[in-house]
Amino acid sequence: MGKLRILNFSYFILTLSISLFAQDTARIGATWQVDKYDLAVQMPTSDTDRNVAIKATLNLKNISAAPASTLTLRVSPNATVSTATINGSAVDFSKGQDTLGTGTLQRLSIRMPAVAPGAAMTVVVDYKLAVKDNSGLASLSAIGAQFLPLSYWYPTPNSWYFARGADYAPTRIQVNGGPTLIASGSESAGTFDQKYFVQPFFISGNWEKITASGVDVFIPKESDADAKQRASEAAAFANEARTYFAGMLGKAPDTPLRIVAVKRGAGFASGGTILMDESVLRRGKLDATTAVNISDAIAKLWFADSVRLSGDGYGVVREGLPRYLATQFLENKYGKATADVERMRQRVAYSIVSQRDAPLTQVAPLDDSYFSAVAYKGAMVWRVLARRVGADEFNKRIAAALQDGMGTLAEVRAAFPEQSDFLDAMFTKVTDTNLLIGLPQQGSGETKAALRNTGTTDVTVNIAATTANGEKIIAPATIRATSFSEVTFKTPNKVVRLEIDTEKLYPQTDYSDDVAPRETNESDLQLAVKRAFDKQDFAAAETAARIALREYPSFDDVRVLYGRTLLALNRNAEAEKEFKAALDAKLPTARTIAWANLGLAETASRGGQSAAALKFAENAIRADAEYGATLAARVLRNKISAASGVPEDIKAYFSSFDRA
Repeated sequence: MGKLRILNFSYFILTLSISLFAQDTARIGATWQVDKYDLAVQMPTSDTDRNVAIKATLNLKNISAAPASTLTLRVSPNATVSTATINGSAVDFSKGQDTLGTGTLQRLSIRMPAVAPGAAMTVVVDYKLAVKDNSGLASLSAIGAQFLPLSYWYPTPNSWYFARGADYAPTRIQVNGGPTLIASGSESAGTFDQKYFVQPFFISGNWEKITASGVDVFIPKESDADAKQRASEAAAFANEARTYFAGMLGKAPDTPLRIVAVKRGAGFASGGTILMDESVLRRGKLDATTAVNISDAIAKLWFADSVRLSGDGYGVVREGLPRYLATQFLENKYGKATADVERMRQRVAYSIVSQRDAPLTQVAPLDDSYFSAVAYKGAMVWRVLARRVGADEFNKRIAAALQDGMGTLAEVRAAFPEQSDFLDAMFTKVTDTNLLIGLPQQGSGETKAALRNTGTTDVTVNIAATTANGEKIIAPATIRATSFSEVTFKTPNKVVRLEIDTEKLYPQTDYSDDVAPRETNESDLQLAVKRAFDKQDFAAAETAARIALREYPSFDDVRVLYGRTLLALNRNAEAEKEFKAALDAKLPTARTIAWANLGLAETASRGGQSAAALKFAENAIRADAEYGATLAARVLRNKISAASGVPEDIKAYFSSFDRA
């Protein structure tokens, strides 16, 4: 009898476990798939009216294994829904809300006759959307409007933050009223049709269109010649990226490329339409952030926009794979040194969350570590995988896995069966790897060093030894999981520095101990310089900057900090040299452009060259890259009694306003 009770209890536990697993699977699985969005928007006719009337038509399919008799739509809490129909028949709906951190989504729940698995239906929702305040996600004014996906301006069944894939579908957008409309896809008579998988968005405004290299660039009307030159350069860059990826991955998806200069929302891109910071048009050259955003958006045409991605870890394909390929393009165009700096920025961004992130198959868009994990760690994983199987073979297998226009991370992983252990460790486990190297141990005609790998996957990396006379020796080494190893350098010269994983291939929890003797406690070399600089410990800042620039001579952010350090030490000629070198970088950040111009303005001012100082100060202000640089440039300009450039009629207006 006792054994029977034990068996019955075991059966009960097993049944309960299976039941709970099934419930959990059903809970996180999608029921409805959007096959198309058709959005008709009526803009307000009065400047005081902040309400936009929208008719949203959604073609939906039941992709679950069971009949569905309920439909839940999510939309902005600022939407007032008047009617809803399914297949032409009016339906009742109840309202609720989903909590998203500190925000909410409005939830519309509809009951209906059961829809069989695989069956489709058409839902139409009429509503008004109130735009209470303008932001980078949603704005409404007399000169234009902007509605990006994360303003939740359209109804959709799955949340924008759904862990197994938000809704992406072909779209049709028509906006009545307002200035020139821009969305993604082909345009005809003011209506935009996108056949690929995107989230609906649109932007309207008054632009001048410049077409160069097969790319349309929309810039503010009456822009000067320099702005038009920057626009043409951005177009040429986008076209070059498209050509590069086509040579690597096959024919480019057939959708128009557009770059739109905006004051808010820069960095957003979807379906070949890219929002670019308007300030780029006033800078001397294309900056690193803009270049990465454009190349990343072009790469997504192959692996995100033209493929319906879903499932656990889909963001690693949607975000990580294009970011890896975009960096490869930067290396092809600007050289390895420039690409290494960009990879370092990505690595540093990931290192901030590396000790608290979830596995890539579990991290969700609501997690604050999401983008750093799926984009930056994901890009590192794809880079290692490409190195293991070969770049051409990697591209071939990825393209084959996604060629049917549908894709999951699991399908992509299945294309690399011989790498299953590595991919399992990278995707389904948290980062536990830390690679360490011991101090050099000098022997008879050779130097040895101990190696350690704390992670649960084997690694093969390069070890670099630097001798006292400046010679650098590279030796490969394989370190087994959670194990130790040793490397030997056959050289009679004294080894003064060792570094493990010189290419920084593998995601790690700490990069500061990759060098022996240890040079810094920071994984972020720029932060090491900035901390000393902010403390006005300029000697330490100079030392940290020299260390960083020795390893990354193209690290423009550190170079400009080095110049500012030299300026603080009154070594003006040396500072001027560093500022010029920073501006001459192939792909500087916008911050570098601003601070380097400010540095040159200060050195010119100290040398009594007022005209040159004014020119550089104006360049720093026009760059509009960072508040501190802009403010300091304005202060310097006022200090040398320069005119602000503000028209006299505007000055007169504010003078009379102050007297009122």
